Amino acid sequence: MLENNKVTLIACPTCQTKTPWTTENVDRPFCSSRCKLIDLGEWANESYSIPQQDSEEDEIFSESLTIDPNKSFM
Repeated sequence: MLENNKVTLIACPTCQTKTPWTTENVDRPFCSSRCKLIDLGEWANESYSIPQQDSEEDEIFSESLTIDPNKSFM
């Protein structure tokens, strides 16, 4: 039988270098441990973020809640 020896190449998220997606590439999806550390540094510096939109729920749940010691939850 013929074996399919095609290797999937992906772009490194940091430097865009084409790198193989194989078990031999221990840094996947990155091309090197250097690119992996650069990406980790970006996360640590909070450079990556998801924009947040305020909603009415945020206002409702952000109000200060007081606990009544005389009420029981059970």
